[in-house]
Amino acid sequence: MIFILADDLGWSDTSLYGTIKLYQAPNIERLAKRGMTFSRAYSDSPLCSPTRASILTGQIPLRHGATRPEHHTKAVRMEPTYKKNTPPGDKVISVDTVTRLDNKLPTLGKLIKSAGYTTGHFGKWHLGPKPYSPLEHGFDVDIPNHPGPGPAGSYVAPWKYKNFKANSPKEHIEDRMAEEAIAWMNSVKNKDPFFMNYWMFSVHGPWDAKQELVDKYQKMIKPGDRQQSAIYAAMIESMDDAVGSLLDAVDEAGIANKTVIIFTSDNGGNMYSKLDGIFPTDNYPLRGGKASMCEGGIRIPFVISWPGLTQAETRSKELVQTSDFYPTILHQLGIEIPADHKVDGIDISPALVGKKLNRKGLVNYFPFPAMVPDWVPSSISLHSGDWKLLRLFHQGENGAHAYNLYNLAEDIGEMNDLADNYPERVKEMDRIIEAVIQDTGGLVPKPNPNFDPAQYRPEQIGKPTEEFMKKNWKTSKNKKTKK
Repeated sequence: MIFILADDLGWSDTSLYGTIKLYQAPNIERLAKRGMTFSRAYSDSPLCSPTRASILTGQIPLRHGATRPEHHTKAVRMEPTYKKNTPPGDKVISVDTVTRLDNKLPTLGKLIKSAGYTTGHFGKWHLGPKPYSPLEHGFDVDIPNHPGPGPAGSYVAPWKYKNFKANSPKEHIEDRMAEEAIAWMNSVKNKDPFFMNYWMFSVHGPWDAKQELVDKYQKMIKPGDRQQSAIYAAMIESMDDAVGSLLDAVDEAGIANKTVIIFTSDNGGNMYSKLDGIFPTDNYPLRGGKASMCEGGIRIPFVISWPGLTQAETRSKELVQTSDFYPTILHQLGIEIPADHKVDGIDISPALVGKKLNRKGLVNYFPFPAMVPDWVPSSISLHSGDWKLLRLFHQGENGAHAYNLYNLAEDIGEMNDLADNYPERVKEMDRIIEAVIQDTGGLVPKPNPNFDPAQYRPEQIGKPTEEFMKKNWKTSKNKKTKK
């Protein structure tokens, strides 16, 4: 089994869904031809670490407690807590995230290893340094054993990894990760079955790329195109090349008919961190992006080729989420989930063979919002059928919750809030949300007793100030490489 997880790759950042022309990903398309593509797949969070924890535990962030990507910081927090020093202009006291993936959890790596698989992790982790690294969560190897939120220094060598050096000048980290993963696969493929976690650095910042690819895409960009970043387009091609290298290696090893390959992303595309004065990508037709509870922040690409289950060149509109991987993979491998480990994801095996799923909905939870364009206050959402409900914690009158309701089948861009038109639907969906909150026992935002209406700035919701963006969201300049 090969689990490929891209970083910050948006739903519209490949050609899978017919929304983009500039980006080229023929190898991801090649994988799609081998199996099934899901058009309504969601990450468990609009930010990376919470989703990664959900993949490995089958739990939503409300249960495992990781709600922000602070797992590279020095703070070791194993339980969520209420945030201190809440400004009087905020209606709620938000929740501070867990900062490490608890070693007590029966993670996917641990359970698969215990079933006799050889396991390897390659690329980004971002769930804690030692003693919370992949090596403590069931993986036999961890390359490059890097705890940071992105590639160390750059994509193109020289890098800044502590104990991992480039083999050649200007070596690309994704080329090297694919090379390391393939070498490991070839060393173990004739022994025990293997489970490979290939969690890419691409396409997270800091942004840079092979100069020849940047030059290629610079010539292709036209005025008025939604995608204007040649660097980002070049990064996607390098990411896709790595996928192609893995597919080639599986074919050459003669194991394609017994190897599961999964490709997905941890959250939506980054539309806010400027790169040479322009945004890396555009998630159109979705609203918002990374760090937003709008569709652009949580709807993700998802392709799976599972011999014996998926049929070639098939598509599914079933609602699926990254926490579903845990119960699905374990069920298909005949591995029991520990009785004392509560799981929120569901087994999506029926969808893999073209059937419908029986689920009330899926929940996203983001209690400490990042003030990016299209941000919403601390919230929790439910997708059910074609409908999406957002509960905005205590944002209504007199401390009541506020709600947004969208029909995504008719309004994928979330332009028309229908909460006032369908009050009974809001109540019905909110009851499901409340039941999930009660079941998880998770910490949720509470009213701020020191709230001062005079300092409340509702006009900034969805539209943070320019000063805030400059202070909190990175900009980057391309350091042109010499030819």
